[in-house]
Formats: sequence, structure tokens, C-alpha cells
Amino acid sequence: MVLVRAAEPLLARARADARGRGAEALLDTFDRFNRFLAGAPALRRFVEVERDAALRIMTSGAGIVQPRIVALIAEVIEDEVRAGRYEPPVEPATLAYAIVKLAEAFLFSDAVAGVRGDVERLRDVEAALLGLSVRRAGDRDV
Repeated sequence: MVLVRAAEPLLARARADARGRGAEALLDTFDRFNRFLAGAPALRRFVEVERDAALRIMTSGAGIVQPRIVALIAEVIEDEVRAGRYEPPVEPATLAYAIVKLAEAFLFSDAVAGVRGDVERLRDVEAALLGLSVRRAGDRDV
């Protein structure tokens, strides 16, 4: 529950600071949130020291963390849908689940694939899921 309580204000801050409308705002929100997570020293240390337990706690659909994060991401998507600024390619809950699972893989899990901690590639894949064109690295305004 501590992880969820720590994540909620980070997502709220990412949402408040996000630029754009519709899919662009969603992508900016998720990118900011992912960068907060990737840059969190305590979370990184938890994953490094207690790898198996940390991943089980954070990524289990039967646990507390992942279902709550999926629900929070779905709420962000649904806000844009209700405002008439975004039409998701699939239902918001399914899209939120995919976005969370991608973030788990890119931020914490898939060292074998060489993507752990790769927020740039994660952003590109999330852009594609949200229906946005994927910009090349030189085109970013980071």
C-alpha cells in the first residue's frame, strides 16, 4: 500500500504538469510518471536489493499495487474521453492495463531484452498505443 500511496501524488503531479490535449496530454502524463518512477532512488534500490519480491509486489494482478495503478491510469484516460479530447482504440481499462504492463517491463523487468530503464523507447511504444506518431529521438523536445 505504501507504493500506491507514493505513486498517487506522482501521477497527479504528472497529470497537472502535462502539456497538450487528448492523446498528447496522456502521453506527456505517462512519460512524466514513468520518469518519476525510473528516477526514484528508493524504488530503484528496492528492485535491486529485493528483485523477486519487489517485482511480485509491484506487478501481481492479485496484489494491491498493479490493480490500483491500472485503475488510476484508466481514470486519466477516461477524463480525456469524457472531455471529448480522446477516443481510445480499445476500452480505457484495457488500454490502461497495457500501458502499466509496458511500464513494468521497460522500467523494472526486462533486462534480458535490453529495455530496463529505457524511458525513451517506453514513450515511443506508449505513443503508438495511444494512436500517436512515434517521433524519432532527434525530434524530441525534452
